[in-house]
Amino acid sequence: MRFPWGTAEVVDLPSIGDRIDTLTDPSEADGGPGARLRAVRARGRAFRREFPSTGTPDSVVTCDLVTLPYPTRFGLFRASRALAPFLSITNRMLVIRWTESGGRRRVLLFEPSDHELGRYTPYFDDLSQRTPAVVERRMVQVHGTVLGHLARLGVGPEDVDYLMFDHLHTQDLRRWVGTTAHQDDLDGRPRAAFPNAKVIVQRDELAGMAELHPLQRPWYQPAAYRDVSPEAFLPIEGSVVLGPGVAVVKTPGHVFGNQSLVLNTSTGIWVSSENVIAAEALTPEHSKLPGLAKWARSWQQEIVLNANTIESTADQYNSIILEKTLADRSQSDPRFLQFFPSSELTAAWTNPGTSPTFVHRGITHG
Repeated sequence: MRFPWGTAEVVDLPSIGDRIDTLTDPSEADGGPGARLRAVRARGRAFRREFPSTGTPDSVVTCDLVTLPYPTRFGLFRASRALAPFLSITNRMLVIRWTESGGRRRVLLFEPSDHELGRYTPYFDDLSQRTPAVVERRMVQVHGTVLGHLARLGVGPEDVDYLMFDHLHTQDLRRWVGTTAHQDDLDGRPRAAFPNAKVIVQRDELAGMAELHPLQRPWYQPAAYRDVSPEAFLPIEGSVVLGPGVAVVKTPGHVFGNQSLVLNTSTGIWVSSENVIAAEALTPEHSKLPGLAKWARSWQQEIVLNANTIESTADQYNSIILEKTLADRSQSDPRFLQFFPSSELTAAWTNPGTSPTFVHRGITHG
């Protein structure tokens, strides 16, 4: 497979984890979208029965990164009746540690966004330029940095084995994995902050980034990958178990190569991605957000998508049903599921009508 933004080849790195045969690509099941939805439910139930037998990771820690504005029409796709054109989402990183059967310890960072560079994503860069500075300061709140959180946790950058995102919208990885050439905007050639880490990514997303569709262009930073070595990536195909209680599940739709993190913890199974921005988007009948419950009932839809792109809306719907099937019920409120949005809806006085009914704020285990 060719590297999307250069002439080099994506190297065939050693295989990672154990392939989950139960979960074939949801978009490739036989039949139309409805038949695929039925297959997704069945396969999800089967894997849900199997997954706890893999064990549990040693620990899971949640780290807040940044709270920022996001269009309500995207985050609560068609369902919201809030007057506020923007809502607030909080981006968070998960630090997952586990021990392999041979005794080797592993560290995975899920959603370690370099939000300082992520702001130059075309959509958000344009939004920032049109927003008065005083308003932006009120709506954007930085909570911490990836490296700062790791230092607090006593995790050395050299100890990190894997970086993973549910998809690469907004992501600029140059400071994390280094570059092969001088970067004018960074005043040099950055050395990898995580020298031993590989970026786990679906091959389908790399293929999609090779030639962006107009629907995709506002959300990617392809130039940021021009001088990133192919060896920084660990391309996978489909769903795999990485370690005890840690799995990557392919959930196409939001982007073609979308993937979700699935964790088996002391409270049961959690699922994390940005397919929806609130736990109540999986059970909208219990939502008090203006419009959600009525919209779901009127349109006979059991979830509310996060749909800033609509590359394959039916596949995204089906992928969210897979996530919904896998996740256990919340122990604090069983009306909602242990689905942890990697960008979670957050109450803000500036955004009337968008305060969530229920929030997780984090996953803690071990």
